[in-house]
Amino acid sequence: MLANILTITKKELKSYYNSPIAYIVKAVFLVFMSLWLFTVNQFIPRGIADLRIYFMMIPYVFIFFIPAITMRSWAEERKMGTEELLLTLPFKEYELVLGKFMAAFFLLVIMFCASLVLPVSLSALGDFEWGQIIAQYIGVILFGGACISVGLFVSSLSRNQIISFIFSALTLFLIIIISEVNRMIELPLVIGNFLNALSFNYHFEAFSRGLIDTRDIMYFVLVSGFFLYLNGKVLVFRKWL
Repeated sequence: MLANILTITKKELKSYYNSPIAYIVKAVFLVFMSLWLFTVNQFIPRGIADLRIYFMMIPYVFIFFIPAITMRSWAEERKMGTEELLLTLPFKEYELVLGKFMAAFFLLVIMFCASLVLPVSLSALGDFEWGQIIAQYIGVILFGGACISVGLFVSSLSRNQIISFIFSALTLFLIIIISEVNRMIELPLVIGNFLNALSFNYHFEAFSRGLIDTRDIMYFVLVSGFFLYLNGKVLVFRKWL
């Protein structure tokens, strides 16, 4: 089981780094977030050793960056006709799904390891609360994993990368900002709580402040598992067509 998952993970990671996608996504993300922090939010003139404004922007950035990572995962396999080959190999559907998920997840982790240069270099300018920063990074990784699972599921439904990107971005947009409806419209408490419960952004807010809530951890883990489960069911359905 583990050996099969690792085989798929290595294959996917190699395909990421054999194309410009991994390099472009990482470079654009790091440059954009640095410009956001230093140019738009004037981090240094503000003189506050707090990266909350940096992490609060990440959910909205992920609406575009995560689909860029996941759009080719299954859509390209279907377009090239290699999905049928994968499904005939001695791999279980969940091994294929987990292998692709782990590859995209590792790419995300590597990208954020590179971003650690930011707080480390800025620590010379002020005393950061490192416990808070660690909590923020944990939140980003959990949030990113949930977004990747959504992107992979949408990709499994398409054979075109562009369509996969568009629908993944739209799906993430809706799931991320759905709690904002409460701020625009006065809703009954039950409906408002329901929308909050569904929203990625709502469950990320505590992490962005440097707080860890086990309910938010469980939410992102369960969402990731749910969409990976759906991804596996799509493969099973297609295998027996």
